[in-house]
Amino acid sequence: MKTNKAFVITIISTTLLIGGCASNLQGDSYSREDARQVQTVKYGTIEDVRLVVIEGTKTPIGTAAGAAVGGIAGSSIGDGKGAAVAAVIGAVAGGLAGAAAEEGITKSQGVELVIRMTNRNDVISVVQAHDSANPFNIGDRVRLMSINGQTRVAK
Repeated sequence: MKTNKAFVITIISTTLLIGGCASNLQGDSYSREDARQVQTVKYGTIEDVRLVVIEGTKTPIGTAAGAAVGGIAGSSIGDGKGAAVAAVIGAVAGGLAGAAAEEGITKSQGVELVIRMTNRNDVISVVQAHDSANPFNIGDRVRLMSINGQTRVAK
């Protein structure tokens, strides 16, 4: 019974930690550090729009949580040395599964925007999270705000 409680606690903790690591990459989201900072603003026109996948996070959290769950589950198999071996195998398998789960849970739909800059003939590309409620279309006039080495695009 203790193993089941530990398993449930580990799963809940992992879910909260992974969810807490996810960041919003949309054009209308700002980090706390970016608030009240001067931004450089440029304008352009969308020339091409393409949906892309933004890969998920790859932190040690998913691996560690998966290893913990796998080790606990493996240790409940057999007795003595068999349980120890099963715990190690469970921890390795759980670590791999946890890392894959974290990346899968945190990946998101993105949009690649090809933009012709106004006042110059430069063409640039920016990838950010896709906002299905307010999609970009070819010909849209957009603002590009740059701060701390990061650029976001908004209508």
